[in-house]
Amino acid sequence: MGGLTHLIVFISMFASITLISESQYLLPIIKHEPSKQYYTVFDLGSTTKSHVTLLLDLETNLTWLNCRNLKSLSSLRLITCQSSTCKTIPGNACDGRKFCLYRQPNPLGKPVTGRVVQDKATFSTKDGEVSLPRFTFSCATQDLSLPVAGVLSLSPREFPFWRQVTSAFNVIPKFALCLPSSVFGVGRLYVGGVNSYITPPFNGSNPMPMTMTPLKNVDSGKYLISVTSVYVDGVPLPLSSSLLEGGAKLSTVVPYTVLQTDIYNALASAFTLKATKIGMIVVPGMSEFLGTTQFKTCFEEGGSRRNIEEFMNVPVIEIGLPGRAGQVKWRFHGANTVVRVLETVICLAFVDGGEKPHESMVIGTHQLQDYMIEFDFSTRRMAFSESLLLHNSRCLTM
Repeated sequence: MGGLTHLIVFISMFASITLISESQYLLPIIKHEPSKQYYTVFDLGSTTKSHVTLLLDLETNLTWLNCRNLKSLSSLRLITCQSSTCKTIPGNACDGRKFCLYRQPNPLGKPVTGRVVQDKATFSTKDGEVSLPRFTFSCATQDLSLPVAGVLSLSPREFPFWRQVTSAFNVIPKFALCLPSSVFGVGRLYVGGVNSYITPPFNGSNPMPMTMTPLKNVDSGKYLISVTSVYVDGVPLPLSSSLLEGGAKLSTVVPYTVLQTDIYNALASAFTLKATKIGMIVVPGMSEFLGTTQFKTCFEEGGSRRNIEEFMNVPVIEIGLPGRAGQVKWRFHGANTVVRVLETVICLAFVDGGEKPHESMVIGTHQLQDYMIEFDFSTRRMAFSESLLLHNSRCLTM
């Protein structure tokens, strides 16, 4: 009987661990249309909860906010310089009272410095609500111009929000983003889980197909992927391999993909060639007309024929990436490759970043929206879906 009892206990423990490891935590993602930025909301505080609104950023290491926006500061716990928490935050410092300080870049302005604190964070799971008792973040004094109080950290470093959640609840170290293309509804930030992204027509019995590629140089603090080639309608661009050596960085704060000048020129030339063959008409001088240098390659829609989903029949742009068994392609269709600037005029939604940018390719939110993007640190891989528009769906729940 003793052996049977031990077996039952072991099976129960294993089942419990398995159940916990498959948990999934959810936060809403809202689009701020004027800035093309994305933010999320959850509750902070133990006794008096404050609804905080935070910008999503893939490079911020430690979540920060202006704590003056909190309803109550009574449950905030200041972190001392001698604590293990402070010592494990790279670049930490001390104030005159020996409390932990942290200085880090601000994705939309000057660097921020704030005291490191802890408080209870409350957010959703698939089955209800859950609290992270000791969520570590920084109290800064800066305000952002957006309707947000600070920045939610999603970086691959030591203290991002997703890592704190996965460590506290013993779940798979991964998270996924589904950025909505519209302000009329919300997308989702998923933390943990086992590939169970419920976005119709996909569900548990019909899982969403995902393509995987390795993350590159994770220790850089950025989400980088290797790029082997770039295509327009299946034809590779004539690019020097040195232009693609640094790979591509993913960003949730850059609105439109930024390309090194030579890459941009090759893409714009190939896109224009294909576009004119389907009846699109080049419109010169639109940057001057619009008062911006952002969009240089524009067209009268002509034969591109927009449909009800704004899914225009324009040339397909693909990025070649290393996969498990050779090259895989990340395909971007009309809704993610062009942007409407006038009633019948659309522009290539890629930006010339100059001759010597920090990164040769930064993939922005216009290209990421309506795709499921997953970062899995148990495998150090990124996975991406097809455009959900191909399945008559979106990153959008009402």
